[in-house]
Amino acid sequence: MKAFLQLVRAPAALTVIGDTVAGAAAAGRPLRGRRLLLPLSSASFYWAGMALNDWADRKLDAVERPERPIPSGRVSPDQALAVAGGLTAAGLGLARAAGGRDTLKIAVPLAAAVWAYDTVLKKTAAGPAGMAACRALDVLMGAGAGNVRKALPSAMAVGGHTYGVTALSRGEVHGASPRTARAAFAGTVATAATSIIGARTWRDRLAALAFSGAYSGLVGRAQYDAAQDPSAQKVRSATMAGIHGMVPLQAALAARRGSLLGAVAVAAALPVAKRLAKKVSPT
Repeated sequence: MKAFLQLVRAPAALTVIGDTVAGAAAAGRPLRGRRLLLPLSSASFYWAGMALNDWADRKLDAVERPERPIPSGRVSPDQALAVAGGLTAAGLGLARAAGGRDTLKIAVPLAAAVWAYDTVLKKTAAGPAGMAACRALDVLMGAGAGNVRKALPSAMAVGGHTYGVTALSRGEVHGASPRTARAAFAGTVATAATSIIGARTWRDRLAALAFSGAYSGLVGRAQYDAAQDPSAQKVRSATMAGIHGMVPLQAALAARRGSLLGAVAVAAALPVAKRLAKKVSPT
């Protein structure tokens, strides 16, 4: 069981469940009733992507990360592929149950984007954009196909953050270029600034500002350090901070659209994710 938890980076799913909360808030459709299944759908797609990632990278990991479940022999490639397929099906089923065809219109492209990223795009120049598309679509899934325009700013904020984290994460083994690290840091500053735009009331603006500050402090500091010293160790630290930083960013985006309860619920996942990351690495 531990090997499969490591395969899918199980605790890291806590950093993705806020995507649909942010999307729902942007659309003015807070998650209630069956729509509460949407964060579970997001988690299923995330876990599927992690299993598929290790399946696709099994030969490279045998050299660079032999401790991972597949190269260490604890999980077979066929098992990993089956897990990825099963979790993708679960994600689609949960999306269908949560919002019917309106949600499925986003969930199907999201599932396709996850598989395209891991099997085709990841090792190309389009890799960061592919991952950014996955997370942006996840935000839009919370809004539904009929509310894409309303949720697009929030989706772009999450997608932009994801792009920077993914581009920088490519240096986790051999280090990154200072230019890439500086660009990721600049993107975080811009995202933090835009995450409070659009608040309707002073209460929403102050709440969004607080969560945005937490986001910029957590992610920006680690990326600034990586920009000064883009070694593999610093890049890994910045990547982990970027993954965890999704949570306060999602909370800021939810708060700015008036969903303070949703923002607080999302933010509560961060300390749990950090604690569990000590047992199962999110990268």
